Amino acid sequence: MSLLTSERGAVQVFGKVTVGLWPTVLLTAMSHLPGGITGPAVTPGWVGDTAGAADVVGAAADGVDWAAWVVPGWSPQAVTVSTKVATMGTQNLRTPPEATLPGVIRWRKGTVSALRRQWAGVVDVDVDTAEGTVPALAYVALVGTPRPGDAALLNTTALHLGLGTGGHALVVALPDRLPPDPTGPGHLVKSRYTPTQATVLGVDEPDSPHHDLIARASSVEGMAVVVADLHSALPAVLAGIHADAPAARVVYLMTDGGALPLWYSRTVAGLADRLAGTVTVGQSFGGDLEAVTVHTGLLAARHVLGAEVTVISQGPGNLGTSTPWGFSGVAAGEAVNAVAVLGGRPVGALRLSDADPRERHRGVSHHALTAFGRVALAAADLPVPADLPAALAATVAADLEPLRGRHRIVPVDCTGLDAALRACPVPLSTMGRGLDADHAYFLAAAAAGRHAAALLAE
Repeated sequence: MSLLTSERGAVQVFGKVTVGLWPTVLLTAMSHLPGGITGPAVTPGWVGDTAGAADVVGAAADGVDWAAWVVPGWSPQAVTVSTKVATMGTQNLRTPPEATLPGVIRWRKGTVSALRRQWAGVVDVDVDTAEGTVPALAYVALVGTPRPGDAALLNTTALHLGLGTGGHALVVALPDRLPPDPTGPGHLVKSRYTPTQATVLGVDEPDSPHHDLIARASSVEGMAVVVADLHSALPAVLAGIHADAPAARVVYLMTDGGALPLWYSRTVAGLADRLAGTVTVGQSFGGDLEAVTVHTGLLAARHVLGAEVTVISQGPGNLGTSTPWGFSGVAAGEAVNAVAVLGGRPVGALRLSDADPRERHRGVSHHALTAFGRVALAAADLPVPADLPAALAATVAADLEPLRGRHRIVPVDCTGLDAALRACPVPLSTMGRGLDADHAYFLAAAAAGRHAAALLAE
């Protein structure tokens, strides 16, 4: 079926294409049309106005039947298409349908009034708007360094919605003082096809000095990789690793399920002197190294940054829907598969809790059971603290029983891990709960780290 697709949708048409193409539409033709009608393929292309139609229509034969889908509210009619006029009955097809796309961003203009705090790559500012003063984050590499008095264009959507982790306004531009153009190498585009898409140097692209190394690499050589479904597990996992292997080189690999800029994470900024480096993959960006996929990110962690252990999680601000599959952390299961196919040792940091008020997250969270029990097709080690409270231990054992056929459930002695967690240089918090409020969650993450450290000795 061929489609005559406009920017607003498509129109169902049955008739003879005697000359050419709809103005300002994309013509995509396929060889099989409804009702057994067949026709030749047409090279697709954009036509900004009728003057350019001949370049695209040259491959279409006159008198060929075509068909397309209908937008709600538009009626199909037999028509003849002309490059001079494109009409459906008496309606001019240059006029879009009445239905329009809803807005998805709350835009506000304002003036930077104060600098609040700064960390690696980020400046937190106050911006005076017509609705009052709002806190906003500016990513320096994207918009430049804000100063008091700067005009600022803001996206205030998350602030208006009152989101937890991401409840800030974001500086989209400082329009009166734009940053200089980028000058370095790099052709990887991240946050693609958004107004703030960024070009970075990928470790796996031809311009990279590491390209040949990544092109040749096919294994992470048995490297232990701890996979967590929440960003809040990172400092606890790291504490568990360094409790037993203080000199271990640990790399953090951030996927794109949460925040895309790694700079957003104050946790990563606070752990900088304990990490051997960071890698951002997929659409996420801002790491010491950039990579296209989890696979090349893992290869870069091992062979470029010299990782002995890598920790994988999404960035801050996960996306959930209270459904088993509608959670961004489900990608942890895919990360397990990537680790395994590259010859690594996947270790799952189980999301445990006896403090979460939501029943579906008590014991082993249903998200962890989905990620490791349904999505992860490769075997992983699933460490469990050996000294959980009796009631929680029984619930966790029952929850994990169906996973024993594929994964290795590993009891871990947690002696000394509470002290390691309390010595963590960054605050521990998950869903607003700290170490004492949700001790089992952080202890399980630290146990995963301890197990990864033990694998270094094997």
